Amino acid sequence: MRIGLLTSRIRVEEKLLIDRLAGRGIDHDVIDVRQAVFDIHDPGPWRRYDAFLERCISQTEALTAVRCLEAFSLPCVNASTVIETCGDKLATSLRLAAAGVPTPRTLVATDPESALAAIERMGYPAVLKPTVGSWGRLLARVNDRDAAEAIVEHKSTLGSVQHSVFYVQEYVNKPDRDLRVFMVGGEAIAGIVRSSVHWITNTARGGRAAVLEITPRIRDLCRAASDAVGGGILAIDLLESPDRGLLVSEVNHTMEFRNSIEPTGVDIPGRMIDYVAAVAERPAGAGRPVPVVVTRGEATAFDRLSATGAA
Repeated sequence: MRIGLLTSRIRVEEKLLIDRLAGRGIDHDVIDVRQAVFDIHDPGPWRRYDAFLERCISQTEALTAVRCLEAFSLPCVNASTVIETCGDKLATSLRLAAAGVPTPRTLVATDPESALAAIERMGYPAVLKPTVGSWGRLLARVNDRDAAEAIVEHKSTLGSVQHSVFYVQEYVNKPDRDLRVFMVGGEAIAGIVRSSVHWITNTARGGRAAVLEITPRIRDLCRAASDAVGGGILAIDLLESPDRGLLVSEVNHTMEFRNSIEPTGVDIPGRMIDYVAAVAERPAGAGRPVPVVVTRGEATAFDRLSATGAA
């Protein structure tokens, strides 16, 4: 077996993954996709690998590499469809809503005036997010009309193309924490509580991590969210709404996990490598989970899970 680790920068997480590959005696190469050349007419050089684990920071680089490798019929974790979906908050929200997974109420607009109307319709406070981004950057809690007008004007004038989409979510009056659950192959392997006095609780922004007990409700909700976006290796962020219970806020496809190993006691990189090795051992042509397409009147994936699992 030979695994290719696709990277663009070696962080602590990638060092841990490399350590687990070596510890398990798995032949592997660390591939900097910025230096790679993919000849779409000649898959031969890549056929020496049995599977790839994508860990690029840049979504564009990740999608480019994985699409080429998938065209060569080589398995990648995560799949390009998962990367594309999870790298776009709107695409993620649409998949979750279609599957009946509880999420914060979301309104979308593409014009500044429509964006202001959407914020007014949502009510204050509301949350504005870029559809592409990570680490809690460029999130804004909008408390009144003056703030809404200022932020919308700034996004319209100074923002890149991605800021021309106005993604407006309800502000969930959660406790001073949110929850993150690590999913590997549809299984919830570990979870953390991220606490902060600030409403943005990312550990990259100073949030403190502690172990989370994964209840049957959390397990089923996260499995439904994982299925909705295509499965693989994911981190699912949950909010605790005082009115609606647990809501899926985001699904991350190239998550960081350095701060979650110690509090959970789970060898997260080891579990990731075990899963990629299992994918590599699948017979050629074995498919990946396909998200359920929900039609009008059909029970959603989360409805079916909830009917069989405890709350």
